[in-house]
Formats: sequence, C-alpha cells, structure tokens
Amino acid sequence: MQLKIRNENLQAYLEETDVINFSHPAIQEKIQEFQKSGKTKFESAQLAFNFVRDEIKHSFDLEDSKVITITSSDALNKLEGICFAKAHLLAAFLRGMNIPTGFCYQRVTRKGTPESGYALHGLNAVYFEEMDKWFRVDPRGNKPGVSSEFSITPEKLAYPIRTEMDEIDYPHVFSEPLVEVISGMKQSNDCKELFINRPESI
Repeated sequence: MQLKIRNENLQAYLEETDVINFSHPAIQEKIQEFQKSGKTKFESAQLAFNFVRDEIKHSFDLEDSKVITITSSDALNKLEGICFAKAHLLAAFLRGMNIPTGFCYQRVTRKGTPESGYALHGLNAVYFEEMDKWFRVDPRGNKPGVSSEFSITPEKLAYPIRTEMDEIDYPHVFSEPLVEVISGMKQSNDCKELFINRPESI
C-alpha cells in the first residue's frame, strides 16, 4: 500500500503531547532498556514493538476488564489497553528515541461479520531516515488467529482486510490520534461501552 502522509512536517511525528507523553519517567526508563539492549535504532524500535505487543494486554482479550487507558504512561503503568492505547504507547517509545511515528487506522468488523457492525482499529506507521521509508506495524497483541510482526516487507499486520465485507485499509498516516478516537475513549465508563463507542470509520 502507498501510504499517504497527512502532515508533511516530519517534526510533527516526533512531538510530545498529553497522550503521547514520552517524558514520563516510566516511559523513559523503558526507553533506556530498549536502547541498552538494541545495537541499532532499528533493533531498539523492534524491542519496543515486541514489548507493547506482548506485555501490554489488550483489554478486549481480558474477561470483563473495566480498565480504559488512553495516555501512553497510563497504558504502561497498568500494562493494559485496547489497540488505540497500545499504538499511543508504541509511539511514545519510538518518538522518545527520535524515531518519527504516526497513527493509522483500519475499518474492521466488530465480531467478524458485517452484521456485527464496524469499528476502527488503530496501529502505527514508523519512519527510518536511513531507509527513507514509512512502514506500518501493529502492536495489537497476538492470539489465535491474530499475528503481527515488526516487518517492513512484507507487512505483517494483525488483521487482513476483507474488502468483500466492506472492511477498509486506510492509507493515511496521521501525526496525532484522531479526535473521534480519543473522544470515544473518554466518553466510555468501561470496556463494554468502549467496544460500542469506538468510531466506525474515518
């Protein structure tokens, strides 16, 4: 897929925000661990991806979870979040290592069928200057039937998009999380509400 960079100012993909709060001490501590173990910036980024994918539990995979995390630091401290929160945390780790990182979205079925309705799924796009290339990664978290990797070619994302079911793979790379996504998270009291309150499309 040819990605469409929505903000031509590369610096925008390195900025710290209230949600992507990479100056938080807990995030800085993990960044130091990744950089100490990784021999290159790419290896450090891959370590960060694997940590978010494997160690931050997806709230919808946990039975009756009421935890909603939005900010990067909250997702790290609680070791939990849905796809959006996990993408926020990965962005914080990578931006904290001076690696431009953006936000991408897909429109997927809620429960595998069009009859179940649709919701946005969030993931990341990463830019490495030495490669002069953006590529997408999905830290959603693996489980039976869902598997993603830190891979440039080919992409190895969590969900294969089924256009025959009107799912959509949006090519846009945003420098900030969508306002509608953050609003849906803030307006939900628990994960059951959040499952419904996620935006359906861009």
